[in-house]
Amino acid sequence: MMQEKKPTLFGYGLTTKAIAKKLGNGCIFFDDNIKESFTDEFDNTIHPSSKFDPQKSNLEILTPSIKPNHPLLQKAKQPISEYDYFLGNHIRTKPFNIWISGTNGKTTTTQMLTHLLQKRGAISGGNIGTPLADMSMEAKIWILESSSFTLHHTKSAAPNIYILLPITPDHLDWHGSKEAYEEAKLSPLRNMREGEMALIPKGLKLPKSNAFIIEYDSNEFLAKYFDIDITKIDFKGAFLQDALLAMAVTKVLYGELDYKLMNAFVKEAHRQQEITDSKGRLWVNDSKATNLDATIQAVRTYGDKELHLILGGDDKGIALDELFDVLKEHKITIYAIGSNEAKLMNLAKKYNIPASSLATLNKAIKEIDKHLTKDSIALLSPAAASLDQFSSYKERGELFINRVKEF
Repeated sequence: MMQEKKPTLFGYGLTTKAIAKKLGNGCIFFDDNIKESFTDEFDNTIHPSSKFDPQKSNLEILTPSIKPNHPLLQKAKQPISEYDYFLGNHIRTKPFNIWISGTNGKTTTTQMLTHLLQKRGAISGGNIGTPLADMSMEAKIWILESSSFTLHHTKSAAPNIYILLPITPDHLDWHGSKEAYEEAKLSPLRNMREGEMALIPKGLKLPKSNAFIIEYDSNEFLAKYFDIDITKIDFKGAFLQDALLAMAVTKVLYGELDYKLMNAFVKEAHRQQEITDSKGRLWVNDSKATNLDATIQAVRTYGDKELHLILGGDDKGIALDELFDVLKEHKITIYAIGSNEAKLMNLAKKYNIPASSLATLNKAIKEIDKHLTKDSIALLSPAAASLDQFSSYKERGELFINRVKEF
């Protein structure tokens, strides 16, 4: 699998550092954040990106976040992703691999499927936090949460099974357009072979593929197609679809539907996490809802009651009218925070939705406390990234949880 000459590594990050360790270190990196060349404690040499000489490199492995128009990619002779390096056509013996992608739910679906297939020797990695270099090639099954960045850069590797959850425009500042984002999400289909399966949301423009493609449009379709009894699954809302997709794979591979095992899965924090305060009022921490589709899912899940909805943060320049078209159909008051606060307030006025400009999460929670009853729901589902005010969506969610516990 390894080349005689070690590949050049673009980006001094988690993915490429793990690859260097796998190769025995002593590798050469190029990174935009480096001003002066240095050697780290593992004998790796790290240079500024400007010093890259393509004549001294035959193969380059990318950290996933490098943008398509980056100067390093324009100079590189053979830039590939970690997926290509560990799962490409040059690898004869490799684990059975399942890729999971989508705008929302890919982490939960990856975790659910790993939970169901752990007894079959499955391990998970990729965008979920474990680089492929740190995963055992001896494992029977690799389940990989796959970002649009990684998929864009992957040219030869392909999954044995591909699950794509519904997608809505995201990371447009990186991909450049909605069409390019969708193309990245659908790109695994191009290299899949006959007998391999893909579950794809209906309505997308599919590339030519030899895979057996099942296009789904609802939970009901998935349940009927794979003969799954929805009434036996404890999850609701977006989690129900995640569970159905995970169970569909176990049905295809092993002909089994283990409802008890599925219902034993513990959901990740910060995604539709319900907290009841000392007054018996329901607060929902959906801090991981960093784009409009995730927030739409949350609103539809809890929208049968009056909602006090905290929105705002870094929305990456995405148009939010699709979200407000959904919000106007429910009894909702918006509490706007973060860097897109003014944008939210203008949209609330346009769609005639009650809204308050609160600037920070702390202030929004205090204001909601004045109005929340046992018959209404407080929902933190920002439809935006957190980095304008927090270090991560987790920090944002933890602040929400800790403040609620004070009531």
